[in-house]
Amino acid sequence: MESETAPPVTPISTSLFNAVAERAAASPRLRMNHNFHSGPEDNPHRFLNVLLAGTYIQPHRHANPPKPESFLVLEGAADVIIFNDNGAVIKRYRLGVDAGSNSEKDRLWGVDIAPGVWHTILPRTARVVCFEVKPGPWQPAGDKEFAPWAPAEKDPGAAAYGKALLECA
Repeated sequence: MESETAPPVTPISTSLFNAVAERAAASPRLRMNHNFHSGPEDNPHRFLNVLLAGTYIQPHRHANPPKPESFLVLEGAADVIIFNDNGAVIKRYRLGVDAGSNSEKDRLWGVDIAPGVWHTILPRTARVVCFEVKPGPWQPAGDKEFAPWAPAEKDPGAAAYGKALLECA
């Protein structure tokens, strides 16, 4: 009964993870998105976010316009770190699976972050594959507000700051 033309479906597979990870490895940022939405105006935005060890995402928030953001870890392990307005770590969520992760009974696979909350996500394994959802449209100038108390992505101290955040777990 497969004679009708099927609607567009994109399989989310290990092959896709590997292809996006190859692009992430070639990127100086050591991360790469694979969008399922068709463009910046779509709502919601749905994408894979592959993070490789050593990537640093400057803490940020989505406050203006206010947007929530959801992360699910499909492979690997990552920390989602929540900060107060002064840059102090107030909560850490270890997501996914690694040798030191939480037990099967209370394992966390994802988080949903309210608008305006300072956060970052950092990989704890060589590769982390996340499924991320947030409202569109995407406008580069106002997508996120970067934390003034954290080093920028290209700052010479960024790698050490990210490493310190992971080590203080």
